[in-house]
Amino acid sequence: MTIHLMKVAVGAKTPDELAARLQALLKRDPALGVSHTTRMWPKREAEILQGGSLYWAVAKKFALRQRVRGLEPVVVDGVRKCRILLDPELVPVRSVARRPFQGWRYLEPSKAPPDLAAGTSRSEAELERTLAELGLL
Repeated sequence: MTIHLMKVAVGAKTPDELAARLQALLKRDPALGVSHTTRMWPKREAEILQGGSLYWAVAKKFALRQRVRGLEPVVVDGVRKCRILLDPELVPVRSVARRPFQGWRYLEPSKAPPDLAAGTSRSEAELERTLAELGLL
């Protein structure tokens, strides 16, 4: 069974700001690609590697996801950590509210927000979410 990860994009105020930051990482080290280093190694590694994604939350809402390509051990300042290797493609997802949390968390596929339809703008998605919350959709 596939499982996803979710992570708060600390410091990013908008999805576009997060996207620019991730693209800058890719330009800085194209050989490494886009990755995120974290202190803890996921115990559910096999499930993540079966097609899992990292869902980024921006301003308390899910915004983007990236497919997880792999996990690798790294040592940073003498401390063992986990590097999450990510696909460079950023997939916009429906904006769903999320309580703040630290680090990363597992995200069951049934609770993962759906991808936005091709050509759907973020403002259209926000409007759709608001209308659904009000029971108008």
